[in-house]
Amino acid sequence: MALAAPPPIAVTINAQPQTVTVDLHRTALIVVDMQNDFCAKGGWVDHLGVDHTPDRAPIEPLQKLLPVLRAAGVHVVWLNWGNRPDLKNMPPNQLHLYKPKGVGIGLGEPLPGSGARVLQKDSWAAAVVDELKQEPGDIHVDKYRISGFWDTPLDSILRNLGTRTILFAGVNTDQCVLHSLTDANFLGYGCLLVEDCCATTSPDYCVEATIFNVKKCFGFVTHSSDVIDAVQKQAPGRIS
Repeated sequence: MALAAPPPIAVTINAQPQTVTVDLHRTALIVVDMQNDFCAKGGWVDHLGVDHTPDRAPIEPLQKLLPVLRAAGVHVVWLNWGNRPDLKNMPPNQLHLYKPKGVGIGLGEPLPGSGARVLQKDSWAAAVVDELKQEPGDIHVDKYRISGFWDTPLDSILRNLGTRTILFAGVNTDQCVLHSLTDANFLGYGCLLVEDCCATTSPDYCVEATIFNVKKCFGFVTHSSDVIDAVQKQAPGRIS
């Protein structure tokens, strides 16, 4: 009833407040909400009149990081906001949060132009942006709250994979990324925020507070170049 565990591949990654040693075969990268509604022209954020371009900042560093991690045996999890079409898993308080004035386009309602329904599973709005390549071996999990661990199979999937360490990327740094990371910390995972692979449309002080709190209470902060260097220099002959 037990599968053979893969041999460990330990690498030490430069991070703050201290360096961290992880087992690549027991590490996952979670990419949060890099989807059209947040990161693309014509998406929900763009429709709301917010400049969505800051949320596109993780695309380029992720394009470099993803193939390195996949080759090293690190599982890639796309954690996208994707509600049921009938919104039966969304209580009224959540609906209010995303339509605070009671007017305009909210969850599950069609966007002008594309007609894609806001944050609805399997719609263009909830799809990963075209610039980030997904592979057949990647894992996809839909979420319905700011935290990706709430009412989803994410924790079960990670535990079945034997995951002990999670690298976090995506948007928004101070919202869905942070609160998914804090829940992961509470569940016992080691957490690394890959700073340049995260972004937000919030003010700068929100990012500053997030980085401070992650380093202070919830895990570690690193850079994609430090992760890539650690993998390529410390485990070059063991990458599958």
